[in-house]
Amino acid sequence: MYYPHTPGPQALASGTDLASGTAITRREFVRLVTLAGSGLTLGIVRPAVAESAPGAAAAGPLVMPFVRIAPDNTVTVIAKHLEAGQGVWTGLSAIVAEELDASWEQMRVESAPAQVPLYGNLAFGGKLQATGGSTAIANSWEQLRQAGATARAMLVVAAARQWRVAAADITVSEGVVVHAASGKRARFGELAVAAAREPVPTGVPLKDPARFTLIGNEKLTRLDARDKSSGRQQFAIDVMLPGMMTALVLRPPRFGGKVSSFDASKALAVPGVVDVVQIPRGVAVVGRDLWSARKGREALTVSWDESAAEKRGTPELLKEYRALAWQKEAVLVAERGDAERALREARQRVEGEFEFPYLAHAPMEPLTAVCRLGPDKCEIWAGCQFQTVDQANAAAAVGLAPAQVSINTLAAGGTFGRRATPDSDYIAEVASIAKATGGRYPVRLIWTREDDITGGRYRPLNYHHVTAAIGRDGKVAYRQRIVGQSIIAGTAFGSMMKNGVDPTAVGGNAAEQYDLAHAHISWNAPKVGVPVLWWRSVENTHTAFSKEVMIDELAQAAGEDPVAFRLRLLGSRPRHVAALKLAAAKAGWDQPFPKAAGRGRGVAVHESFGSVVAQVAEVTVQGDTISVDRVVCAVDCGIAVTPDVVKAQMQSAIGFGLSAALHGRITLTGGRVDQSNFHQYPVLRINEMPRAIEVYIVPSGNAPSGVGEPGTPPIAPAVANAVRAATGIRLHSLPFDLAAARQA
Repeated sequence: MYYPHTPGPQALASGTDLASGTAITRREFVRLVTLAGSGLTLGIVRPAVAESAPGAAAAGPLVMPFVRIAPDNTVTVIAKHLEAGQGVWTGLSAIVAEELDASWEQMRVESAPAQVPLYGNLAFGGKLQATGGSTAIANSWEQLRQAGATARAMLVVAAARQWRVAAADITVSEGVVVHAASGKRARFGELAVAAAREPVPTGVPLKDPARFTLIGNEKLTRLDARDKSSGRQQFAIDVMLPGMMTALVLRPPRFGGKVSSFDASKALAVPGVVDVVQIPRGVAVVGRDLWSARKGREALTVSWDESAAEKRGTPELLKEYRALAWQKEAVLVAERGDAERALREARQRVEGEFEFPYLAHAPMEPLTAVCRLGPDKCEIWAGCQFQTVDQANAAAAVGLAPAQVSINTLAAGGTFGRRATPDSDYIAEVASIAKATGGRYPVRLIWTREDDITGGRYRPLNYHHVTAAIGRDGKVAYRQRIVGQSIIAGTAFGSMMKNGVDPTAVGGNAAEQYDLAHAHISWNAPKVGVPVLWWRSVENTHTAFSKEVMIDELAQAAGEDPVAFRLRLLGSRPRHVAALKLAAAKAGWDQPFPKAAGRGRGVAVHESFGSVVAQVAEVTVQGDTISVDRVVCAVDCGIAVTPDVVKAQMQSAIGFGLSAALHGRITLTGGRVDQSNFHQYPVLRINEMPRAIEVYIVPSGNAPSGVGEPGTPPIAPAVANAVRAATGIRLHSLPFDLAAARQA
């Protein structure tokens, strides 16, 4: 997912260290957040000490904004990023443990409170606490290395003071501090209290990467694996508060509709229903349990005002999109050389129309949030991906200041961007319900699967028209017209627009990715009432597909090998070249591909979120069925902090992209969504996964870059190119429809 580099609302000082639960003085807090603004956040939070007793011994653990070392010898990493299955808790902890020289067995992790700038995402300027854009590891890399190294230095100084030896003679390994000459040794927990008294050092040197033992270790176990596999991991749906009620919301059947009137009498007659209240997004039915709330919602009668609702269906929208592609009002995205002249004078030319449907995120854990509202405090429990914005929107919903809203970030069962809405839809809803019911009881809001699939926040519908050509001089010309909704226009993130262009609509286009002599890229944003949102790899889901399919078809028209043709256009991009060469070599691209009916292989390469991914797909086509047999993937993501997680994320992204390529489609009829659950919005089944997915990591000494999303964009074009190699059929629309493509 993509996130803005713009500031969001800022949480104010509460006077409490929410990471450790201990009170801190105002002086300490001011010092802490001042240091946090530097981007390194090295201020140390000490356990409360009576100001009347200067120099009194600290009574608890060594606590820093990102690290807590307790007397029981556990090291807890305070994670500012959401764990949604992507393995970020493990990666963040590995960075700290490496510089701390801790034992992996002593590492723990917990979520940070919603508090900026202390826990702001540095990739977004540090003023927005959010997980997205595949930035979690990248923005934390230097920050957490410094935190771990600083804590280590303080432990060493504390040991040196106790043992009356030189700090330079002390070594640390596997969570044990040792002075070899005297034979003295201590675990971190034994030194934590003393270390908490030491001043925070500056300029602590970081470890030489050549000495890493945890970072880059393929056998590092995931910290959340045991709790998730045993059922101990808490998700929002697991939260149980005394007196808590469960709510469902009846929302307008068309986007843009509003409540005109409602009759709650039949709903209130359902056993277990305790309240029916109107909120800005619809009517909420509150019950003692989910079943009561659901039956109550079914009995509810609502009249809707649809005067401003979106009433167009998918066919009407696509017709308008095709017309918009040729309008002169389109915004220029990129221009290089003279594309129009080069296309006219070309010796080989290919052309294609591409259609991409709306897509639901459909994370396996339904959207759930719990709210407890008091006169001057609001508490939220949810798998929050966008803490700063959720905090602000919840505050606005209940009439409090953001500082009066606490966010308890729990693990999420998937998100793919769905839990990061600029308007905090489900968070604002649960807060609104708590407000409408007077805060008499805690409220748990659940979106059913049907609520989510019909409720919007989709990957936008897109249409591309592309013409590509090779001139007599061998140079490539490329013209692309993109039509699709803007994700950020009209939201709080509209400032991300540059020269009228939404980067989340057009990024990853051919002019950005290849050394093209001539290019002209334009974009037109239609006005549509369907809510859209970033979806795993955002704009790259469609720009990579049209780009890699057209480049492949252009190579075929020129009679050139698809890999060799790409390498010729990637001369100034060594990372692309390295990833593409590695994937091709591991796939045996230079070896003859076994000749068999319906068998083919295809290739694609794409950069997104700072990482380059190349994939080779092998397929078998039987009738109208495409089977993906093997995928070879090469990724350059800088230093692979947790290689096993990197490989798992590539496999996950390939499966996610295949699901969209083979099945994914949200359609509208008369403004109403046609799909409601997985029987109409199918996702990839395990038997449809490739029999083999091989992931290879390009060796790199660069700082880490994105992993969660970059594996998704190349898979669909690689498969489409493989199908064309096997059958000659050009696949230009998603999801793939071989029967329709044969007739085109």
